[in-house]
Amino acid sequence: MFNRLKSDISAIKERDPAARNSVEIFLLYSGLHAVINYRISHWFYKHKMFFIARLISQVSRFFTGIEIHPGAKIGTGLFIDHGSGVVIGETTEIGDNCTIYQGVTLGGTGKDKGKRHPTIGNNVMVGSGARVLGPFKVGDNCRIAANAVVLEEVPNDCTAVGVPARVVRRNGEKVNRDLDQVHIPDPVSQEICKLMMRIEQLEQEIKSLRGEDKSENI
Repeated sequence: MFNRLKSDISAIKERDPAARNSVEIFLLYSGLHAVINYRISHWFYKHKMFFIARLISQVSRFFTGIEIHPGAKIGTGLFIDHGSGVVIGETTEIGDNCTIYQGVTLGGTGKDKGKRHPTIGNNVMVGSGARVLGPFKVGDNCRIAANAVVLEEVPNDCTAVGVPARVVRRNGEKVNRDLDQVHIPDPVSQEICKLMMRIEQLEQEIKSLRGEDKSENI
């Protein structure tokens, strides 16, 4: 526990230019308080003392504004900056040296049991207001832009932006350079066109059948 605490404080000192010293971080940073309380509640959760685990997590939520389910699995060096409104679900897994900003949700998309929350790799940054929803993986060294909604897997070394999120950079290089953000095909119109073509095809078949019937009567 002590070694993890040292790693968490060191991570904040490295990534937050406003952090002056370890004492200030330990006493004043709500993100660190939430992580410390999570590690305590996670110990109770692993030992099947679920009520005490949830009690600690809910008390922590009240004081910090950050909700971390005690069943989540979090590595070392997690930095929750500002932190208000952050929600981390029960089956979420977070790797080492990750940074999460305020308003982030690492959640599920339904009421299914089992693995239903995302797995976040190492050295991942999740921008403020982002939503990562579902039981998929966000790879190592990824960047999720502010207010992005991620609904599918993101490969390693990628940057994802938008609603729904799309990968715009991979290994530092832009992807989909010619993507037209204005003239995007309308899926409803496409389906209507398919139906119209099918109807026309069926009408032609009906006409041909009627022609055969007339020829037989003659």
